[in-house]
Amino acid sequence: MGTPDPDDGPGPAGGYLLDNRLDGAGLRLAAVAELFDPVTVRHLAATGIGDGWRCWEVGAGGPTVSGWLARTVGPSGSVVATDIDLSRFGEPPAGVTALVHDVTADPPPGGPFDLVHARLVLVHLRERADVLVRLAAALRPGGWLVLEDADPALQPLACIDEDGPDEVLANRIRSGFRVLLADRGADLAFGRTLPRLLRNAGLVEVSADAWFPVAGPVGAVLERVTVEQMRSNLVERGLATDDDVDRHLANLAAGGLDVATAPLVSASGRRLQRPAG
Repeated sequence: MGTPDPDDGPGPAGGYLLDNRLDGAGLRLAAVAELFDPVTVRHLAATGIGDGWRCWEVGAGGPTVSGWLARTVGPSGSVVATDIDLSRFGEPPAGVTALVHDVTADPPPGGPFDLVHARLVLVHLRERADVLVRLAAALRPGGWLVLEDADPALQPLACIDEDGPDEVLANRIRSGFRVLLADRGADLAFGRTLPRLLRNAGLVEVSADAWFPVAGPVGAVLERVTVEQMRSNLVERGLATDDDVDRHLANLAAGGLDVATAPLVSASGRRLQRPAG
């Protein structure tokens, strides 16, 4: 998903902070899919997607969304799923073409498209504004762009019911994670800007909403995997100690923390139809 900075190395020491090559990345992608796929499918279905549509899934990560798209557009449609790293994508679902692709540098993989979708991609890219314009330009007249991105600044807490020291620790570690994201060029208030950016790109019928889980076992799994992946970064930056991380992971394993995520802002807009005549 996304692209590393060219001067950075692989993995957590450089580039995309949640690199697909990290240990636990498959579990993280599965947790993201379980949490957010129902929201994503609702927004994709609202475009009127049906037989014969041509779709581009940007920064696919895993195969769940592109598989749903392929089942929805049927054999007369087409779905291309792209990512800079497809190591966690697995065997492409029937009807899906999976391609290694850098959305910040490479031309669109075909098109024009009836639907372009990206989830939790642009927020991590320094070139996010330019990429959004290019995604909109890849639409056919009347085609839909659906973008979903986090807004950690809108709801910054891991535990919104900060009722004791375990919740305070969880929120301190989440604060450290936000620092790491910002260091890599993530815009922590990006999600809320999507409606305006879609309009600025010339799209119409723009709408958006936001959703996030407040508590649940899948959110706790996502938190655990993320903290395990970021442990060395948190400690090296002095944002947490090894003891802090051990305690937080033990609290998660005990099942006593209600862990929330940042809001996912889902926004959609449509490219203008060609004028009659």
